[in-house]
Amino acid sequence: MTLARSAVLLLALGALALFWGLDLGQYLRLSYLQQSQSEFAALYAQSPWQTRCVFFAIYLAVAALSLPGAFILTLAGGAVFGLGWGLLLISFASSMGATLSFWIARFLLRDAVQQRLGERLDQINHGLAREGVFYLLALRLMPVIPFILINLAMGLTRLPAWTFYWVSQIGMLAGTAAYVNAGTQLARIHALSDVLRPSLLGSLMLLGLLPLVARMGLNLLRTWRAQRQIYRPWLAQKPTHFDRNLVVIGAGAGGLVSAYIAATLKAKVTLVEAQKMGGDCLNTGCVPSKTLIKAARVAHQMRHASRYGLTDTQPVFRLAELMQRINASIASIAPHDSVERYTALGVEVLQGNAKLISPWTVQVSMNDGTTRTLTTRSIVIAAGASPVVPDLPGLQDVGFLTSDTLWDALARRDALPQRLLVLGAGPIGCELAQSFARLGCQVTLVDLAFQVLPHEDPQASALIEDAMRADGVRLLLGQQATRCELLGGKKTLWVQARNALKSDQANEEALVFDELICAVGRSARLAGYGLEALGIATANTLQTNDRLQTIFPNIYAAGDVAGPYQLTHVAAHQAWHATVNALLGGIKKFRVSYRVIPRVTFTDPELAHVGLSIQEADRQGVAYEITQLELGALDRAVTDSLTSGFVKVLTVPGRDRILGVTVVGEQAGELLAEYALALQNGWGLKKILSTVHAYPTFTEASRAVAGQWRRVHASERALRWVQRFHDWRRGG
Repeated sequence: MTLARSAVLLLALGALALFWGLDLGQYLRLSYLQQSQSEFAALYAQSPWQTRCVFFAIYLAVAALSLPGAFILTLAGGAVFGLGWGLLLISFASSMGATLSFWIARFLLRDAVQQRLGERLDQINHGLAREGVFYLLALRLMPVIPFILINLAMGLTRLPAWTFYWVSQIGMLAGTAAYVNAGTQLARIHALSDVLRPSLLGSLMLLGLLPLVARMGLNLLRTWRAQRQIYRPWLAQKPTHFDRNLVVIGAGAGGLVSAYIAATLKAKVTLVEAQKMGGDCLNTGCVPSKTLIKAARVAHQMRHASRYGLTDTQPVFRLAELMQRINASIASIAPHDSVERYTALGVEVLQGNAKLISPWTVQVSMNDGTTRTLTTRSIVIAAGASPVVPDLPGLQDVGFLTSDTLWDALARRDALPQRLLVLGAGPIGCELAQSFARLGCQVTLVDLAFQVLPHEDPQASALIEDAMRADGVRLLLGQQATRCELLGGKKTLWVQARNALKSDQANEEALVFDELICAVGRSARLAGYGLEALGIATANTLQTNDRLQTIFPNIYAAGDVAGPYQLTHVAAHQAWHATVNALLGGIKKFRVSYRVIPRVTFTDPELAHVGLSIQEADRQGVAYEITQLELGALDRAVTDSLTSGFVKVLTVPGRDRILGVTVVGEQAGELLAEYALALQNGWGLKKILSTVHAYPTFTEASRAVAGQWRRVHASERALRWVQRFHDWRRGG
């Protein structure tokens, strides 16, 4: 704490100590006021200006220090000065005193609160910046809410002091006038209940609702005008009635959830999909890749069976059988996402290409050549994403694969490619590179970044790099792919150090390969849906508000087309919000939150994360401390010979409140679930520590890291007293 803060704190504490120590509160009681009314009146008659100044100063101090008795002083002002002067003095003294209290709270506490609450306080500040005047005015008009709480709470925000003052000056005027007027009739008051009548409080409460009603009215008016402006060019095409409540475009993770929820809510819904049901996740993404990863892991375990007391064995497999296993996994899950299942749920499923003709009309070019025109109250666009193909000279000449085309290409081959090149060290690139290396390919991975998984914790990424190198993957990091060529019939990629001059071809390296996989990212599918004609921006993703509405309030987006995360579970999360808002938005609207978004990269070891990372915390200026547990300290990890990895937890300094968690190791994705639950519900490490975890399991890592945090934060002073107690119990 700075010297200035210490001085202000000591002055405030000193004033409070004098107030309570000298029992000054006895002079702020109704009985004392009534007994002394004639004396105050005589003093006022003798020295009117001095009395007004002293009263103003006393009221200012009481309000600034949040002392009890402001209500009695208000009655006193009315009794001594009358309604006119009493209202003038008390109105300004109370508002100025409240502002001083506001400043004291801000000066002493705001920085500390900002460090602890961080992003949550930023959200409050953002809301106050937009509508703080309305809320503060409503609070000021409702005297049942203690003004001390309002002063302190607002002082912890970024609300401008001048705004706080003038809103307080206006907002407290009605209540002040009522109480000052009551003070003019002091002789008739026998108890505070004579003033605080339910009818008066009820009237002030109703008055306090006026700013909120006004705000709602203004917001509705603004919304209506904005919507009217957006819809104006299309109003002539608006149907008088609608064939259905909702049309969902895309039957991937987001679209399927959206259609399912709409059917559950008994809405009439149509789901449009041009390709396979289940989208990328089922057909080309999560399901086939995780099946491949499992096969590669088993092959790795066979080669290293000696770790488990067995004999190392070279795995033998045929690509056709591996692809058969991958296709079997897809076929096993496909019925969950099938046309038949969703039709049975009450969803109309159309297989074709959808195009928006107006904000309420969707034209579907069916796969059988026919055309359907649908009218609907709302639309959810969940078209997904497709792999990004880099603008690399010669790439089209040598040919390439993506995560979408990889599986069909493998099905046409008799064996895996001997030399595999992977562009991109993100999750997809790392998972595929490690898996194919474990299955016998010579794999080279190239990326412009200086670490794999560049958005993850550097320590975690380093551990993944070590594991990939141990599996035989050659990592060329910090390397720029410059061009592809066919040299002597061999496919070749030229790479150059990131910091080298592009013209310096002497430092280029030629990489010969049989197959190249582009895994440099995915971009939202936005072309061909008629969005441009409607004026909906299609740069990278669809721009939506926190209710997932586009510029047209009845058109929503979910999944990869909405961003900011290209994750299956986020698509489902968004689809729930988009669908419920689309169907029930007139009754209740839900804001989507990305505060707790877990993510997992399924390398071996796995890397899982939720909450703030170290990089994000540093960038946002959020203070944190780190508690880390190596998995080698876990009994189950030892028995399974899987000791590589760690659990790293970021917490608020000195507190057990979790900010973020990174887990690297066996079953990291499963271990992360407990932390996601804790973050979602505001539970700290003490809560995890007090929960019994089964032994021996990997989940014990959560309890162990919580115990490690507790030991570090144990009070040495308290422990010394406990030791003395035990010494006394022994008779020492």
